Amino acid sequence: MFIQTESTPNPATLKFLPGQTVLDLGTADFPSVEAAAKSPLATRIFAVAGVTGVFFGNDFVTVTKDDAVEWDHIKPAILGAVMEHYQSGQPVMDEGTQQASGHAEHSGEDSEIVNQIKELLDSRVRPAVAQDGGDITFHGFDRGVVYLHMQGACAGCPSSTLTLKMGIENLLRHYIPEVTEVRPVAV
Repeated sequence: MFIQTESTPNPATLKFLPGQTVLDLGTADFPSVEAAAKSPLATRIFAVAGVTGVFFGNDFVTVTKDDAVEWDHIKPAILGAVMEHYQSGQPVMDEGTQQASGHAEHSGEDSEIVNQIKELLDSRVRPAVAQDGGDITFHGFDRGVVYLHMQGACAGCPSSTLTLKMGIENLLRHYIPEVTEVRPVAV
């Protein structure tokens, strides 16, 4: 098994590509060891000292490290944990665990606008963000303000504010006049 790694715009996060499907559908975010309990793969990765977050996409795993730890010191152990997992035959997620579709539900008078927002996020934003090892999902819409949740490499990325304000906000405002602002939300 050959696992490729790619840097991301977030210096604290690396993207690992195991060369096979990680999740068939959706994404999974593990911001803590406790959250990783439902995933044998995430649990193995968190066993590496210095790991502070794990995120799964369709064909990648992003790992976030503590700032006090150097990638040179923990990258080999993470590669070993990923390889060990795939050789073990264990599932990536425990049976019965649902992966997130991503977007929060929204109903009411703004539902048509929200559907347009979700469509733009799915077609234009999320594929680009996945290339960087992360995900951005819809969290809410209130009086012109779109609230988005950033995951994986996007969470805590130094350039995430610029991405939100200059990229996503401009895109949404261009196509949907009712959108006036985009703000990040921590879940």
